[in-house]
Amino acid sequence: MIYTSSRTAFASLGLIRFVRRMSSSKYSYEEAVRKLNQLQSNKSTIDQIRKNIKAGEKCNNLEEMANYLQRTGVSLDRLDELSVIHVAGTKGKGSTSAMCESILRAHGHRTGFYSSPHLCSVRERVRLSGRVLSREQFAAQCHRVYDALTDTQAFEGDMPKYFAFLTVLAYNIFLEERVDVAVVEVGIGGVVDYTNVLRRVPVVGITTLGLDHTSILGHTLPEIARAKAGIMKRGCEAYTVHQPDEAMDVLKSVASDVQCPLTIVPSYATYNLPTDNILQVDLPAYQTNASLAIQLAHAWLRHAKRNALLKKQNSKKEKVGGKILNSMSIDAIFTENGKISDSFDGFIPVETIVGLKECHWPGRYHKIDAEYATFYLDGAHTAESMDICAKWFRDTVRSENRVLIFSVTGDRDAEILLKPLKTLNFNAVYFVIPTAYSDITKKNDNYSITEQKELIERCRSCAEIWKANYDNSCEIYTKENVSEALISIKRSYNSIDKKSVLFTGSLYLVGAALSIIDPNLTRD
Repeated sequence: MIYTSSRTAFASLGLIRFVRRMSSSKYSYEEAVRKLNQLQSNKSTIDQIRKNIKAGEKCNNLEEMANYLQRTGVSLDRLDELSVIHVAGTKGKGSTSAMCESILRAHGHRTGFYSSPHLCSVRERVRLSGRVLSREQFAAQCHRVYDALTDTQAFEGDMPKYFAFLTVLAYNIFLEERVDVAVVEVGIGGVVDYTNVLRRVPVVGITTLGLDHTSILGHTLPEIARAKAGIMKRGCEAYTVHQPDEAMDVLKSVASDVQCPLTIVPSYATYNLPTDNILQVDLPAYQTNASLAIQLAHAWLRHAKRNALLKKQNSKKEKVGGKILNSMSIDAIFTENGKISDSFDGFIPVETIVGLKECHWPGRYHKIDAEYATFYLDGAHTAESMDICAKWFRDTVRSENRVLIFSVTGDRDAEILLKPLKTLNFNAVYFVIPTAYSDITKKNDNYSITEQKELIERCRSCAEIWKANYDNSCEIYTKENVSEALISIKRSYNSIDKKSVLFTGSLYLVGAALSIIDPNLTRD
């Protein structure tokens, strides 16, 4: 996947002219990020949301989102024009979405991609044709949408929060740029997630389900499955991976209720792929995500072909006054003439293989060699994904000089996440606040307004868990930022046995690390 972009990459529809009009410091990228950060929910707001959910109060996210979109000139009818592949799940939805987008791009389609969270720069969240927007492009669009919302406030503070704003921004950009298809990753849950304001979605996918965001989504797997299944809509095609029975029963029930066909994707091993492993990481979970990505991409390709044939046939019929075809009659033509197949018959198009090979999803099973250490970065933040991360590190690393840098965010249980790491024989463990630097003028875009005192207390709590339950022989540190941990590691550099450093527990931690280790990740 390509992460760089030129200033002229997306010159369509007057975007460059708009960038030039907004080149003053008032409309700079730094000012856009500052405005965005002001929209972040503080701790008291988040706590109140959780209390409201627990009390059973109605969530108005989708009504709010429709209002925000309308205020920026996007009605729901216009939003219906956007062709979307919508992806929800507990783990793997980011990599699944990235592979799906890369496949569609390899097939020659102009794509949009909306994902979260970002690692180093907020610009990573909204991509066009696989490219991160330049600072100027992002700033121009961000200020345009922000000003439209500010000018139409019904009362002071009538503005979307951080994720809602970025969702409005993404939908505006995708519509303006007239992408063929947008791959949209759900934020949290599904049924009331801000991205789910979409009314017409041809293809949806649900990745592996597990317990996460329990204070918002529920404390049982069936509750979480029902929340994720909320992206299914009447008439769409839904795809999922093998799930625990209690989760699969819920998915099947919801699919039946909304009359949405649900397909369980085949094993990755059943595809007729090149003998060399085309995925960057040979892990079953990653291969499961790849299978889902293949099925989602090809389902949309079939949908696009049906629509193209429908448009072509109806254009001819209109000229001669014939009968206008509908989607059902087109499907009958496809079935009768064998022009389209719901199975691959063991054959994968070369474009799909290229899309998989060229997809790079940083921060997940990600290895970087540096002079003083080899870094292993994986944003695992659920029990299941941490099991996979621990296996990946164990199977990959040969050095006995091992260091763990760990952080946990939100309402996640640190003890559950640390447990799979206890057998990896670390010489040192650092529990850090997931920011690059303490000096906020040097921060990456992963700015958090959570109180510093709470963050450092969480680090100390993690250290106490490790001391009480795991390896007491290793050195244990708490640090206020990633930079401090890296300085400490660099000072003890040994050229004979270079350290192997694992970053895990939080994507925010991985993003902070990458902003130091690989600062060119999102360069313009």
